[in-house]
Amino acid sequence: MNLEKYSYIDREKSWLAFNARVLQEASDENVPLLDRFRFLGIFSNNLDEFFRVRFAAIRRLSLSGESGEKVLGGISAHQLVKDITEIVIEQQSESLRILKIIEKKLEKENIFIINENQVSKEQQNFIKDFFIQKVSPALVTIILNDLAEFPTLKDTSGYLAVKLVLKSATTTKKQEIRYAVIEIPKSINRFVVLPSDDDKHYIILLDDVIRYNLSSLFNIFDYKSVTAHMIKITRDAQLDIDSDMSKSMLEKIATSVKDRRIGEPVRFVYDKSIGKDTLKFFLLNMGIDSSDSIIPGGRYHNRRDYMDFPNLGRFDLLYSPKTPLPVHGLSLDGSILNRIAKKDYLVNAPYQSFSYIIKFLREAALDPNVTAIKITLYRLSKNSQVISSLINAAKNGKKVTVQIELQARFDEASNISYAEQMQTEGIELIFGIKGLKVHSKICVIDRIEDGKLVRYGMISTGNFNESTAKVYTDVTLFTSHQQILKDITKIFDFFEVNYRVHRYKHLIVSPHYTRSKFYKLIDREISNANSGKIAFIKLKMNSLSDYSIIDKLYDASNAGVKIQLQIRGICSLIPGKKGMSENIEAISIVDNFLEHSRVYIFGNEGNPEVFISSADFMRRNLDGRVEVTCPIYDDQIRKELIDSFDIGWKGNVKARFHSENFENKYRTRGANPTFRAQGETYNYYLQKIEVKAEIVK
Repeated sequence: MNLEKYSYIDREKSWLAFNARVLQEASDENVPLLDRFRFLGIFSNNLDEFFRVRFAAIRRLSLSGESGEKVLGGISAHQLVKDITEIVIEQQSESLRILKIIEKKLEKENIFIINENQVSKEQQNFIKDFFIQKVSPALVTIILNDLAEFPTLKDTSGYLAVKLVLKSATTTKKQEIRYAVIEIPKSINRFVVLPSDDDKHYIILLDDVIRYNLSSLFNIFDYKSVTAHMIKITRDAQLDIDSDMSKSMLEKIATSVKDRRIGEPVRFVYDKSIGKDTLKFFLLNMGIDSSDSIIPGGRYHNRRDYMDFPNLGRFDLLYSPKTPLPVHGLSLDGSILNRIAKKDYLVNAPYQSFSYIIKFLREAALDPNVTAIKITLYRLSKNSQVISSLINAAKNGKKVTVQIELQARFDEASNISYAEQMQTEGIELIFGIKGLKVHSKICVIDRIEDGKLVRYGMISTGNFNESTAKVYTDVTLFTSHQQILKDITKIFDFFEVNYRVHRYKHLIVSPHYTRSKFYKLIDREISNANSGKIAFIKLKMNSLSDYSIIDKLYDASNAGVKIQLQIRGICSLIPGKKGMSENIEAISIVDNFLEHSRVYIFGNEGNPEVFISSADFMRRNLDGRVEVTCPIYDDQIRKELIDSFDIGWKGNVKARFHSENFENKYRTRGANPTFRAQGETYNYYLQKIEVKAEIVK
């Protein structure tokens, strides 16, 4: 890393700029109204995770007394905490402004979000009955004044901070004040749809249902007034895993996940109309001070719930769903293994159906000639068909080996539950390698054909998760390339005996080879540029923050290598800077789908080399995780990935420029003023099917 020669963008501020792009989608009048709510929810959920992980880590560094400038790229941890808080306060204010605009526009569509003071006489009985039957039994209400110890508030919940002013027995007696906290139950939908007799729809938030019924909730107190304002706390979510050798990895992670609920507070958000005395009471008793991020907000928090705002049957206010397309040559009816035996196939979800992945596993589970299945799992859906298929395989006598990452952030509890379920069914589990997360997405199956071992497999840029596959763009390669699959088998050997470092003939594997291999690929383009040959680099990823890799790209730019970067999230590289990066252009596409695939293309004198990968260009992916990058050898698939990249590069509707000043400026380009990359990618695959069908005719 050469901090003097080159410049970089702080990764945390770059991430906040990404979340600002999500907020832009909520603000965009061309986005359907109910989807704008969804983007508000995504923005809020992203921010929660950011504070629980990244901000928490910076706060720890700040409190340690170290400046942290070396690891933070020149800025002190203390200053960064302050900067982040200022940016977030501004973004929160913007999100409230957008929320009000959306609500006003919904009213024109006869959808009204009302509060407890706007309830009509016709709605009163419903709300009271709903509270008695549904809400009251689920409420946790705590009177705080007389407790020996203040309760621990969970960072996944929203709370109403309640102030009760009791009536005095005499006019001279000082008013008695009691404080209480009400946890808003997560078991009930946050948005309560009220009955309607006309064409108007009315929705009230669960918070306001509770506010409306405060009198019945606190009727044992003789009070003069009662007020309730929402508060929310975010805690440090870093897992602290103990070193007790007598405990299994499963036990250690489970204990650490439980300890998260008492993690140090890192952010406190409150309704800015709350009384000063009430705010002071909660801050004091919760141990929140100036080292934490204290953010004034609106009447409602936990706006991540807007991701599940009811559609009320108004599908005209949502993006039109696009049916996932079939992959030409692959059938969900016939044998998928027989097809893969003849050639490689690529599935680009959600444009194409994720069902092929499930079909691959289900066929392997039933095929009498399949003897073994090995797979890595990182994040899984709630009712995982992948797990169901693996259990089915085990019941059919296959040897099933699963490397499941117990430290997949915020999926730990789910993965622990699945691990226990698979253990019960006789599946062999591998819990990873000390100090290394396993982030690769690989699967290999062993099949006996004519007395010989033949392997089939898949390598993906994303999780084997049928739920996220509906909204995350990821590519999965199906292959029977025996040498590639032999390399995958070596990776599983490494999981078992990890003091032995293997050599791989085809795959690029972190933490041992990825960094050096990409250095060589970049150096080759530099050499080609210096020799006057065709030289270019096209990279699509989620995040680019590794300074050493960025230095290499700067060097390539200075040598004349043309570099195109599609980076959805963090980009610490400063593009287009004279004398440093003038040959680099970087964009981010934020649209209806979450751009998640990693595709790396190197010019190679006009015969491009193409790779798909589970790894971003971040230090943790290059040096601290097990990641797999796979070369693409099939000419058709190679062309398909290059075409897909180029379609994304032409995008100018949802594409923004990365820049040093975080402007998130929209891109406009050429003769296509409305080239929407995701829509055009879908059309590209649709056209391929139509052309193939025409040829068959």
